[in-house]
Amino acid sequence: MPDLSIDTELARTILTGFIKTEIGRSGFSRTVLGLSGGIDSALACYLAAEALGPENVLAIRMPYKTSSEDSLEHAQLVIDDLGVQSLTVPITDMVDPLIERFPNMENRRKGNIMARQRMIILFDQSEAFKGLVLGTGNKTEILLGYSTLYGDSACAINPIGDLYKTQVRELSKAVGVPQQLLDKAPSADLWIGQTDEQELGFTYEEADRLLYLLIDQRYKPEECVEAGFAENFVKAVIQRVRKNQFKRVLPPIAKLSNRTMGYDFLYLRDWGT
Repeated sequence: MPDLSIDTELARTILTGFIKTEIGRSGFSRTVLGLSGGIDSALACYLAAEALGPENVLAIRMPYKTSSEDSLEHAQLVIDDLGVQSLTVPITDMVDPLIERFPNMENRRKGNIMARQRMIILFDQSEAFKGLVLGTGNKTEILLGYSTLYGDSACAINPIGDLYKTQVRELSKAVGVPQQLLDKAPSADLWIGQTDEQELGFTYEEADRLLYLLIDQRYKPEECVEAGFAENFVKAVIQRVRKNQFKRVLPPIAKLSNRTMGYDFLYLRDWGT
């Protein structure tokens, strides 16, 4: 099985440099992020505080009425440890009127509404705080499409999007994320008792090893089966990666000119950035 361990000191240097450079490149010196009480947003917050200084980081807690108390407490551990600026904005009164309008709404729709309401708050506070919104999604979630489009996937930059979940855990331990967050089961905390791995149907550790072979090592599906993965599991993961491609790119634009956005005009190479 593949070894996904990383050089944590090198990763820390690269990612803090990325945050400082990309935010500065856009003319900003501050950042805003949603702090859920989970390990991903905690790691992003630690990296941002190191890169920009805690006074230039605004961490926002956005609980719903069913959110776990542990989530609020664990987010507060990060805030207290780092000394970043913080804000708590409950979202219950904002999302319930829409949820109540459709009595038969299932949990996924409710979760998407919550995620998009949190995005609205983050980008509003981005303007108020004059800082760019920092993404907190990891590589596993991005590849599997385990996020809400224009919800938790919405951000200006993402420092941890090239780290698999197991690598997020490794780097989080190295930077000093509190043990309570390292030990808890991954959860989007969208409804009572919800966990990521229960909803996905497999563990992050299993998914990470397979995705590393498929994506980073360019293994063919049959080679992954030969490496020891169940064929049904390989097919299920590949199907998720394929069908969620639309979440990983900007909306395709019909090409009419020589320099179409997203195809030919990709980087501001000519403007001194």
